[in-house]
Amino acid sequence: MRDRLLGFFCVLVAMMVTSVLFAQNVQHAPVAKTTSTTTTSGAKKFDPHDFSGIWDYYKNGVEGQGIYGSIGPQPPPLTAWGKTKWDAVKPSYGPKRQAGGNDPIFDCTPSGIPRILFFPQPFEIVQTPQRTYMFFEREHAWRQIWTDGRSHPPDLESTWMGDSIGKWEGDTFVVDSVGFNDKPWLDFFGYPRSDALHLIERYRRLDKNTLELVLTVDDPKTFTKPWVGDRKLYKLVPEKDPKLDELFCVPSEEQSFSDRVRLKALQETDKQQ
Repeated sequence: MRDRLLGFFCVLVAMMVTSVLFAQNVQHAPVAKTTSTTTTSGAKKFDPHDFSGIWDYYKNGVEGQGIYGSIGPQPPPLTAWGKTKWDAVKPSYGPKRQAGGNDPIFDCTPSGIPRILFFPQPFEIVQTPQRTYMFFEREHAWRQIWTDGRSHPPDLESTWMGDSIGKWEGDTFVVDSVGFNDKPWLDFFGYPRSDALHLIERYRRLDKNTLELVLTVDDPKTFTKPWVGDRKLYKLVPEKDPKLDELFCVPSEEQSFSDRVRLKALQETDKQQ
């Protein structure tokens, strides 16, 4: 666990640096176009429809990772409701970063979707004919994605993870989610999400060890138009160490970590500017 925290600190410093790029109009990372079942000549074959395994978001500084901690570098203009929410946030990362702050995760408010997808802690994907499950090390959270052809129910109750249905479009697994509450932040930078959020996740297995995600945020209550993010890459955790550690969110431990690590990362980033 000590090694994981040290790695997390390094990631936080990297995230602070990328938040500077955010303010400098960073270009989107190119999306790979290949869907081949092999990587290079002689590489082991893989099934592009098989996502089973444990995936890590930030593994050895993945090239083309994009802006860590947010959907992408260029959010659209906010609505009046969205701006009111945005003006009230005090995040530790991104263009409004500051020491302290009011990040909901400090008191262990669930991260929700899509933010939990941006943590540098792994998650496991388990596929069945009816559902695809995602089990997150972070918070010991989980979600289910229905793949049995159903539609969203008409009387959805607002939840942290929303209601998700998935289907295949070629080698791309498309996840459609609605039914969210407006309690967590959309990302690490503090952008809000509302109960009108419609989230589309597009997953592709680029090779045996790489999973790609591109997000589309359609939240007319928060943003003036849909927001297509840059790509996020996940690396397959080797089979020799296929486990998720215990990582419950405890308020006192979360605040202690923030004081010891997040604040230090912020100070290190400020020195580099």
